Amino acid sequence: MVQRIVKTTGRDLGSVIGDARFLRGLNAEEFTDERFGVPTVEDILKELEKPGRDPRPEFKTATFKEGVEELKHLQPGMMLEGVVTNVTAFGAFVDIGVHQDGLVHISQLANSFVKDPHTVVKAGDVVKVKVLEVDIPRKRIALTMRMGEEAPRPARREERREDRRDDRGPARQPQQQDRRPLAPAAKAAPKPAKAPEPVNSAFAEAFARAQSGKKK
Repeated sequence: MVQRIVKTTGRDLGSVIGDARFLRGLNAEEFTDERFGVPTVEDILKELEKPGRDPRPEFKTATFKEGVEELKHLQPGMMLEGVVTNVTAFGAFVDIGVHQDGLVHISQLANSFVKDPHTVVKAGDVVKVKVLEVDIPRKRIALTMRMGEEAPRPARREERREDRRDDRGPARQPQQQDRRPLAPAAKAAPKPAKAPEPVNSAFAEAFARAQSGKKK
């Protein structure tokens, strides 16, 4: 912001600092942007009125990593420096120098529970982040400020196969056939012998009487 004021007015910084009359004649609205509103610009102009004070050290900028300029250059686990560009209810967006802001989800802002992201970061803060995931087709970058957080490891093909086997349960064992010898068939019970047919009883009685008559 200070450099913009100097460039716009055409004066060097040394002559601007402490020139209260000149600074009070500037219109703060001419130096606002998406990051600095009128109140912020007015505060900066007041600080410049103080002679012998250079406010530039108060305005820090992120040092982007050399060689990381596009999404394809990002890898999970990379440690980077960035500047917070926007804070929402669900997290903070951070510029890490790849022309696409990454998102630090509210759950990744700190090691402790965070109810409101605005209590942790604000626009313009320079922060250290780690890359968790990169989705190039959808142009999405997942970041974390929890330095101990591990980036998700993609599952290998063999592991995915084992997981599917576990879901199906143990393999079914083939049923064994009972090979015990069969018991011999029971023999049919013998049929009872036929009783001898009775002799004609009338003939027997007559024969008996004839024998008894001879004896007389």
